[in-house]
Amino acid sequence: MSYLSVSEVESAVEGLAKAHPGLCERIPLQHPTFERRTCHALRICRKSLSTTGILFTGSVHGCEWGGADICVSFAADLLEAAATGAGLSYGGKSFSAWAVSSIVNGLDVFVFPCVNPDGRYYSQLQAGIWRPLTPSAAAQSVWRKNRNPVSSGGDASRIGVDINRNYDFLWDFATAMDPAAPGASADPSKMDFHGVAAESEPETKNVAWLLETYPHIRWFMDIHCHKGDVLYSWGDDQNQSADPSMNFRNARWNRKRGLPDDAYREFIPSADQVMARAAAERFSAALTAVRGTVYPVKPSFELYPTSGTGQDYGYARHFVDPVKTKVFAYTLEYGLESRPEENTFQPKWPVMVEIIREVSAGMLELCLVARPSPIFDRLRFPIPLIRLWRRLWPWEIWGPLRRPAVVSLGIVALILAAITRRRRRRGC
Repeated sequence: MSYLSVSEVESAVEGLAKAHPGLCERIPLQHPTFERRTCHALRICRKSLSTTGILFTGSVHGCEWGGADICVSFAADLLEAAATGAGLSYGGKSFSAWAVSSIVNGLDVFVFPCVNPDGRYYSQLQAGIWRPLTPSAAAQSVWRKNRNPVSSGGDASRIGVDINRNYDFLWDFATAMDPAAPGASADPSKMDFHGVAAESEPETKNVAWLLETYPHIRWFMDIHCHKGDVLYSWGDDQNQSADPSMNFRNARWNRKRGLPDDAYREFIPSADQVMARAAAERFSAALTAVRGTVYPVKPSFELYPTSGTGQDYGYARHFVDPVKTKVFAYTLEYGLESRPEENTFQPKWPVMVEIIREVSAGMLELCLVARPSPIFDRLRFPIPLIRLWRRLWPWEIWGPLRRPAVVSLGIVALILAAITRRRRRRGC
């Protein structure tokens, strides 16, 4: 086996939806690409009343083939285990049948494997998958952007937009960012060209459409390579929780973002930072358990300054419009930098298989983090009480105390419920 082609990714999504009609549905995305491809996502959930969703996206950059394969493999494993009532094991990390069931019973899992099929197709074509590889084509196999020719002026080297610089978060980097740390490029010949306008690209619009159409999505992970990091917001500057006025919406700080250890730092509420980091550490710990690989957890800015990324767009939406759901958003950079065989955009397939197993374990753990507490589902508490509980006491960040605390609270809740039912039967 080897990396999936664009058509094979789509076939896999269609096949999984047909094989498990009671567990998932195939969602057609609303915006065809410039090469007229219609993308699809999977929505995995046994119930239709889930209060929380999680979104995984892959292959935003054309040359990062493994993102789509990770997403497809993860979805296939989760659906097969749920359908057969089995657990899942990846090396040293196991998930019980109850854990798998709790994910598909209480969480909407959205999987969008190939955000940028045009770029992926071009990268794979140039890499010689369907024809002999030439030196000039080899250079193009690391193609990052989509294939939008609008800004090219007929020059093939200027085709395309970097999808992960096109989101509506500080897209106008020339105004928002310090010139020494722009976070993107206005030059169509550069691989981080940000496009002609925020969300100008159909690929970007498709991800934004999912977040808008399914407002209960509260978690989002965008899968990239290669460094071996689990990144959370922010990416435009260092984090701080002391001064709310120092934020991406405040024009006072324009042209001052993006440099380390200066006056500007991006505001993040301390509770959000605790939550974001703790959930990322859960992901990383599950990944490590598979075969000992360690992915550091850190804010995206510690990798390098960025603007217009999907991760920061996902988290920023509720600051711009408080009516929108707060989304804890992450970027995964798979492939450990210290392992030469992984430190490439397209690791050899046997190496990629091991990465898929690790990342799948992390994704399942993040689903368990995102899943609302089963105590409240079983007692059928009103949804507003569930939301209040999770806001005041986010059970997923308790770490080692999570299980005994949840069990203890569950026992208390069951006792109270039994007493209430008994009193009602007596007419009290």
